[in-house]
Amino acid sequence: MPPTSRRNPFEGITDFVSELSRMRTLGVHGSELGSEASERTHASAWLPTTDILARGDDVVIRIELAGVDPDDVHLQFHHGVLTVSGARRSAAGDGDDDVVFYVRERFHGEFRRVVTLPEGTEADDLGAEFDDGLVEITVRGAAVRGVGTRIALADRSRGRTSRAVDARDD
Repeated sequence: MPPTSRRNPFEGITDFVSELSRMRTLGVHGSELGSEASERTHASAWLPTTDILARGDDVVIRIELAGVDPDDVHLQFHHGVLTVSGARRSAAGDGDDDVVFYVRERFHGEFRRVVTLPEGTEADDLGAEFDDGLVEITVRGAAVRGVGTRIALADRSRGRTSRAVDARDD
């Protein structure tokens, strides 16, 4: 039986740290110690595999969502940030008492990917398609938007390569 857990007051903020911890547990112990017994929430959301590339003047974001119903995928754009979220339902038979998984690598439950888009991106610049488990979002003109400004770094070390250590006899 999984240990009882409290509600996380930082739900949604800790996604990245939660996923790293889950991956470490999986690598060290070879299992998630019963954590897949319950569906994932926003605090433990899984991260679908994502590619971001330039195609001509456009930026293309491809998110792999095999086994996810397109009706369960939600895209939201707000203040230059694109959020792709939703849920993968458990496959038929997963909840049966006589089913025993020897290896379970496909995640079920909530997922979320957040991508910060280039400055100046408007909602009208976005187009999205779902095809055979792959979400492809095109951000028109984003690959040619303004280049960032280089900021000079002042070197105050005056040639020092290490700091002096004050050794005291106590």
